[in-house]
Amino acid sequence: MVDTQALALVLAEPFMQRALIGGLLTGALGGLLGSVAVLRQLSFFSDALGHSALLGITLGILMGVNPTLVLIPFAVVFAILVNQLVERSSLPTDALLNIVYSTSLAAAILFLSLVESYRGGIRQLLFGDILGVSTLDLIVIGMLLAAALIYLCLSLRAQVLLTLNQELAGAVGVQTRWHRLAFIVLLAVVVAVSIKAVGVLLISAFVVIPACAGRLLCRRFPLYIFVSSILGGTCALLGLLASGLTNLPSGPSVVMVQFLGFLIALVLSSGIFRRTSSTAPDPQL
Repeated sequence: MVDTQALALVLAEPFMQRALIGGLLTGALGGLLGSVAVLRQLSFFSDALGHSALLGITLGILMGVNPTLVLIPFAVVFAILVNQLVERSSLPTDALLNIVYSTSLAAAILFLSLVESYRGGIRQLLFGDILGVSTLDLIVIGMLLAAALIYLCLSLRAQVLLTLNQELAGAVGVQTRWHRLAFIVLLAVVVAVSIKAVGVLLISAFVVIPACAGRLLCRRFPLYIFVSSILGGTCALLGLLASGLTNLPSGPSVVMVQFLGFLIALVLSSGIFRRTSSTAPDPQL
């Protein structure tokens, strides 16, 4: 049984209140963009960005500045360069991304070996520490969530067409190159901001799992995006509460709750709630 007094004491702490709000916003943001990333087969791209983010953090440490200030511009530039590499190369995308994130991760580890002492700790970089989120972090995450919502709402028709068929979208006048680049940059910023919550190793799960759960439950595209975002925020809240009560790491706790939610969605979609044999969302507006 849950100790209500312990729960009340945990919730009364300002750092826990900031963490809960940050988890809700970050989880919703991850589910929101993850839903589109999964349908466009960009899940591995978010994984590559997450692993490569460690290199951006390391560069910030070596330059003696706040790693967060370096991480966001690094993630954006990195995403643009990788996108150009994928478009111009004839090699398979997954192979290229594997080379990129493996090399950047190796470079980050080599650079970290040159740092005599880092007060933040490698454990926080790898697994996250959302309990240390600040008010400024909440403002940045909130603004990013608002920007993502506005972009997806204004370009919903284009997102649907791009998901169905990129050539078809271009034929009807959709700026496919611009929308692809805009989404990749937005995804890169989300990954960079979410690193503090779940760390480098778990960021891909934070983006992909709620989206996959939402895909199992919904067939209509707008509802699928909404459900994925709700699942992401709700699982983040529950995972943080479990982390605070059990004194376990926050990032892994959130991911495990997300996985539990995925299993529940899997059971629901394979039982009496499934109307058809296909679980792919129907991209109708």
